[in-house]
Amino acid sequence: MRSIKICSLAILLTVPVAGAAIHIAGANAYPTPESLGAALFHDKNLSFNRTQACSTCHMPDMGFSDHNEPGGAAVSRGDDSRSFGDRNAPSVAYAAFSPAFHKDEATGVWMGGQFWDGRAAKLEDQAGGPPLNPIEMGMPNKKTVAARIQENPDYIDAFQRLYGKEALTTDDKAFASVTSAIAAFERGKDVSPFDSRYDRYLRGEEKLTDQEELGRTLFFSSQFANCSLCHDIKGADGRYESSTFSSHKYFNIGVPANEAARARNGVKSGYVDIGLAANPQVAGDPAEKGKFKVPTLRNIAVTGPYMHNGVFKDLRTVILFYNKYNSKKKSRQINPETGERWAPPEIADNLATKELETGPGLDDKRIDALVAFLKTLTDKRYEPLLTKAPAPTGAGTGAGAAAP
Repeated sequence: MRSIKICSLAILLTVPVAGAAIHIAGANAYPTPESLGAALFHDKNLSFNRTQACSTCHMPDMGFSDHNEPGGAAVSRGDDSRSFGDRNAPSVAYAAFSPAFHKDEATGVWMGGQFWDGRAAKLEDQAGGPPLNPIEMGMPNKKTVAARIQENPDYIDAFQRLYGKEALTTDDKAFASVTSAIAAFERGKDVSPFDSRYDRYLRGEEKLTDQEELGRTLFFSSQFANCSLCHDIKGADGRYESSTFSSHKYFNIGVPANEAARARNGVKSGYVDIGLAANPQVAGDPAEKGKFKVPTLRNIAVTGPYMHNGVFKDLRTVILFYNKYNSKKKSRQINPETGERWAPPEIADNLATKELETGPGLDDKRIDALVAFLKTLTDKRYEPLLTKAPAPTGAGTGAGAAAP
């Protein structure tokens, strides 16, 4: 049975999704930490019931997001098949570019980290979270994880070769080696390739359409839209080419609770997600309640549903949600997905009013242009998914679109 398991895993890992070529079995089965991490990322044996891998909720062929239900999963089902999380699984693509969780000395603002609340300081900490989470992969302790690694002789060979003879001698060392390898995979070019149409445009290889160029101009301008106030257009090195379109900061933008998902998944009525304030380092600070990390916009068009709780299904709805803060039109106060007024914020305190209320209301032409630009941020291998997506609800009609 083991040879069948390894063979099927190797077949999975030789497709473009997984990256570097990996041998089926034997010595040097995993020649690099990245290739070993790829195997671990796909290995369901690292969950208690052997039904769930990292890739179950972070699907490599779907932008590393959870698409275990049509349109994407608002929250993910755990290894026990009964438990659900209360947040949307963020994509691990480009997560490697988030700095370690810290408070900026100049501004006193929390930044960086992993997960929606930054509770994992760095990528290795994030990789170690799901295996030990009782409602995710459900492993009771590091010892159990280490024992599963010891079941696979190719893993033993790879860890000792790549991380030293002492790599598996204690449960703590074994678990640290596992998280290091998974983090190496997540730092790899296959997870963060920077090869979207936008990247090819920056390299002069492609041109944007008129609509996409209008969207880019709007996005980059703080005068006509507020996008770039939170979604940085340059990377940490000051280059457009390295931008993940996140400031890695935390804001409360007034997202409503996803009551439908909570009811469906058995989350207790009255539960309130306090966001950043739940991070142990923040220790429940009331000033941080309701704030969530600004996500990358790379692959945003194919990684719905949206927001930290998956409350919005369509990308255009997200832009309309932001637009409601600035538009005077009554129709802009209606959520197109429900046909009703936008639901109130889950937490009304600490709203980022300065960022949200910057800029004018946008007409349909400009909203559609922003959607078109955001689609150019899709990695090349996911571009076919764009043609499978449904047309935006209430899309504008170009020159005849409604005024703000």
